[in-house]
Amino acid sequence: MAWDRDALARYGLSIEEAQTAVQNAVGGENVTTVIRGRERYPVNVRYMRDFRSDIDAVRRVLVPAGGERQIPLGELASVKFVRGPAMLRDEGGLLTAYVYVDVSGRDPGTYVEEARRMVRSKISLPTGYAIQWSGQYEAMERVRERLKLVVPVTLVLVVLLLYANTRSVVKTCMVMMAVPFSAIGAIWLIYLLGYNFSVAVWVGLIALLGVDAETGVFMLLYLDLACEQARKAGRLTGLASLREAIHHGSVKRLRPKFMTAITMMLGLMPVMWSTGTGADVMKRIAAPLIGGIVTSFILELMIYPAIYETWIWQFRMKRSVAADPVLEPSIDC
Repeated sequence: MAWDRDALARYGLSIEEAQTAVQNAVGGENVTTVIRGRERYPVNVRYMRDFRSDIDAVRRVLVPAGGERQIPLGELASVKFVRGPAMLRDEGGLLTAYVYVDVSGRDPGTYVEEARRMVRSKISLPTGYAIQWSGQYEAMERVRERLKLVVPVTLVLVVLLLYANTRSVVKTCMVMMAVPFSAIGAIWLIYLLGYNFSVAVWVGLIALLGVDAETGVFMLLYLDLACEQARKAGRLTGLASLREAIHHGSVKRLRPKFMTAITMMLGLMPVMWSTGTGADVMKRIAAPLIGGIVTSFILELMIYPAIYETWIWQFRMKRSVAADPVLEPSIDC
């Protein structure tokens, strides 16, 4: 329906008044509500079906023009059938059309990047048109920008707390070596389960970072205690005695480490078999933790003692033993 503005002006009508009259006549207007006990029924008033069922009847709809005058709609507008959208949407003051895409078996980020390249190479947009990728991808972009801040801040805080605890840059670096150890298992389990890197996966990896720091500190503490006890007992006289002390500390750490790993895995495994609302998100949080704990358990017990031995021998004991092999080497574990 295209309004004739000259005709509307001639009868002193605005488009809003004319549109309201058409809306009340064809679409109807709720004028009151009928109450029956607890039930409520709106009362809608509009033209009977015979007076609005075809285009000629719509042209005869009367529009009040002030006073007692009523003008047929056909004199105020051009009424005809046209093919068009079922509804009009706008965003930011511009008309908008949505194309819904169901992405299955792929992460939305990779799909959008590939689709964006295809659209850019094969479609030339007319002037005034633009394409915007929205939906889940847009939410992922916002989270990615936040993670660019959250992950480095988390790493910095963990490093600062470790340094405040150990008072040693070397020991802090040794504890932080647990991060790549656990990342191996976390990434492999995510790959085997077919999960994509999502916000939930990143949350699990950040939680794994805290667990790694905790277990690494405990491992380092047991090695320090074993080394210190051997030094006080006068048994720390060479590489063999150092290796024996580190082996003793590692063995003492085996039971607590095993209990910690098993407890966390037993607590998280039910999540992997869960179903229902929120299960998909919880699985992607738990998967990095389970995979990371397994490899962290194995690699920390195998590699930590060797790195600790190399550091103590090369930078703490070797020079002292070489200078005077009779005297007890003075070291601070």
